[in-house]
Formats: sequence, C-alpha cells, structure tokens
Amino acid sequence: MQIKLSNGKSIPMEMHKIKIVQQTNLPPVEARQRCIKEAGYNTFLLRTRDIFLDMLTDSGTNAMSDNQLAAMMQADDAYAGCESFYRLQSAVEDVLGFKYLLPAHQGRAAEHLLAKAFVKPGDVVIMNYHFTTSKAHVDLAGGKVLELYKPGAMQTVSDDPFKGNMDLDKLEEAIRTYGAEKVSYVRMEATTNLIGGQPFSLENLLAVKKITAKHGVPLVFDGSLISENAFFIHEREHPEMSISEIISEMMSVVDIFYMSARKSAAARGGLIATNQKAFFDQILPWVPVYEGFSTYGGMSSREIEAIAVGLREMTDLNVAGSGAEFVEFFVRRLVEEGLPVVTPAGGLACHLDALRFLPDVPQLDFTSGALSAAIYLVSGVRGMERGTVSTDRDENGNNVPAGVELVRMAVPRRLYTMSHIEYTVDRLKWLYEHRDLVKGLRFVEEPPVLRFFFGKMEAIDNWDLKLMEAFIDDFGVNC
Repeated sequence: MQIKLSNGKSIPMEMHKIKIVQQTNLPPVEARQRCIKEAGYNTFLLRTRDIFLDMLTDSGTNAMSDNQLAAMMQADDAYAGCESFYRLQSAVEDVLGFKYLLPAHQGRAAEHLLAKAFVKPGDVVIMNYHFTTSKAHVDLAGGKVLELYKPGAMQTVSDDPFKGNMDLDKLEEAIRTYGAEKVSYVRMEATTNLIGGQPFSLENLLAVKKITAKHGVPLVFDGSLISENAFFIHEREHPEMSISEIISEMMSVVDIFYMSARKSAAARGGLIATNQKAFFDQILPWVPVYEGFSTYGGMSSREIEAIAVGLREMTDLNVAGSGAEFVEFFVRRLVEEGLPVVTPAGGLACHLDALRFLPDVPQLDFTSGALSAAIYLVSGVRGMERGTVSTDRDENGNNVPAGVELVRMAVPRRLYTMSHIEYTVDRLKWLYEHRDLVKGLRFVEEPPVLRFFFGKMEAIDNWDLKLMEAFIDDFGVNC
C-alpha cells in the first residue's frame, strides 16, 4: 500500500508483520573481490554465504505467509491421488476458472511439457517477448520463436504503461505468413521478464484473443507474475476492477495457462491448467515421463499445499502490490539520484540500463555481466545479468547482441525493508560515480546453451582490482 507522508512524498507501506528472521552477512570488499573472481564474474556461481542481499531473482525467494506455512503441515504425501492435489485443483478453479490441472515441478518444466506436446519441427511460437527457458524449449523441439513486441518496447526510458503489449498488426501478418497450422501457439508473458518486467494491458490481451480465435491458434498465458500484471492493470487501466476480477477476465480468454508458482504464488512449484479436455489429454501422457504422477508432478505435497493458499492470497490488493510497489520505490530513488534505470517501473525487479550506466564498455564485452559483477563487488548485493550473456550464440558461433542490456535487481515479495533499498541505492550511486573504472568481460568457460547459468569469465585489464582499491580509499577495508 502506498502511504502519503506529510511532506507530500509517498512510500510503500509493508502490510505485514515480521515473525521469523534470518541472519545476513556482509563480507568485506577484499573477500567479495575473491568471491566474484572465483565465480568467474558470474553472480549465479556465488555462494549465498558470501552475499549480503540476494536480488538475483524473485523465483522461490519470496517470504511465505503464515497461512501457507500452516497449510504445509496438513500435506498428504500419497504418491497418487493425494488430497493436497485436490485442494490445489479447487484453488485453481476458484481463482483462475480452470477445470483441468496438471502439476509440474516449476515453470520451465511446464514449458517443456507444452513444447513436447505442441511444437513440431518447422513450427513457430509467437510471443510478446521470449524468456530464456521458453525459447530454449521451443528451439530444442525444432521450432522458432517470433517476438512481436510493439514499437517502443525496447526504449528503457518511457512513460508507456504497457510496454509488454503484443503488436496486433504483426500478429495478423505472422499468422498469414506462416499459416495457422504452423503456429503452435501464441504466448503472452505476464510480465515480460527480459525487457524490465513490463506488463501488457487487458485491452491488448482481449485483442490478441480475437485474432488467435479467428485463426484457430491456441492462446497460452505465462502467469508466473499474473498478480503483478493484474496489479498494473488495476493501477494503470482499470482502477474500478479488483485484482480477482481482472484475473478472472484475463483467464476467460486463455486456452492454456501455465505458471512458475515460485513468483506470484510464493511457493516452489508450477502447473498447467485449461478448460479444454483435448489440450489436457494431449499433455497428460508426458507428465509421468518427465515430472511424476499427475497428482504431484514432481513437487513435494507441502509445496502443493502452499501453492493452493498462495493462489488465493495473490488476489489481495496488498499482496499483489507488495513487490511492485517496492520496485517502484527502488526505481524512483535511483531516478532521483540520476542513475539510468528502466521506466516505468515493472514487476519483479528494478532494472538498470547497463549501456547507459557503462557507456564505454562495448556490448560484445558483456556490459551487463560486467555491471552485475561490479555491483556485487562494491555492495555485496547480488543482481543478475539480463543481456548478451543471456543470449546464446547464433548457428555460426557469433555472439548476438541483446535487444536491451540490463541488470536485474529483483525485489522478492515481503522480504526486504526500505533500509535495504536505501543501502543498495547508495552503493549503486557510488559505483556510477566511478563507472570509468569498470571494463568488460571475456569468456573462459562457456556452455553451449543457457550459458548465463554456468559460464565463467575474466575481467579485462583486471578492472575489479582497480575498482576495489577505489572503494577501499572511500570506505575502508571492512565495508
């Protein structure tokens, strides 16, 4: 909830109380330099004991509610037909309106099942923007991803409230060009992770449905951040509608829904849901092959219980806005300090514009990767590269510059406080003032796919040592 102060400013008010705490650790800067070097300047390969604030992702890192934790204690651990599944099925039907449910252990497992069931070699899958794993599964199935984002989606500085909208004219043209029979499905991602967590509007989703229905193409909805997208629709498009009403309206036009429950539902698992038995029957045989029996789908029954509660809780306005309002505060503070960030604020994270933050670091020297490593070095805060490192090489082995070069500073829901945000803003401001010390990176170990997970790099000209020395001059060795 946004609360207006007597000085006219507003702050996000935490509409919860903290009952359990976890100790944090801030290693000194010399230790951080050793850690990031040993990790190959890849923040994924840092150990959590060496991290102060973990803003790598909001996936599975959100604070769970007391009701979720209580529900986990009533879990039914039966291999088949467990009652926990039926409680989840009831929540899916009540909140999302879908009759048929297929559990999966997380969102990318659901993407794998969809690709296995629907994508054939030579097919295309149309998206408002891709996510790394959504594209990888389509590619591995022999398909091709078409990103039909609207003009302006890649502009990091903007006042467009719905940069996640799909370009409707391009959608019509693509279906005519490839033929409806070659379009496996159209996927709408709420919110578009790789371009700054930007939402799409309800109006755009309804218009996309009209086009897909006319051509007989399934509409697939990635709802990993469904409550955040609904929150933005409430704030920016339909303030007269509740979060629950917006979710119901969106789901009324969706053929297949899937999600990583690790985000909006604040539990570790995933699912696929539909009202069309033909789609259910097409996916069902693959669930036991890759996930487990159809009533647990590779998840612990305790997580199934937590998801059921999380789905219901995410329709509360204060829960749906708990992450988005903190992200907005984070973005606003960085804008006040003159730092380059993606605007407007989106869901899941504050995104730094690496090309404006480090204008002297060429994109093919992995600007975002260098910036994420530098941020950890000066703060102990772990962010995540979302740029060219996250884009695999083309078929000729060439690096492919990303459409945008970002560092994601995720804000898990109900986890951090404003003092954590203010500390991070301060260290980012200091780094921006010393940005000329940061150079690029080059690979020394590179996996063939999704290289951002396990790839290792080295710092060009040992810039990390020079940055550390400047930091010690200003703060000392123990900060």
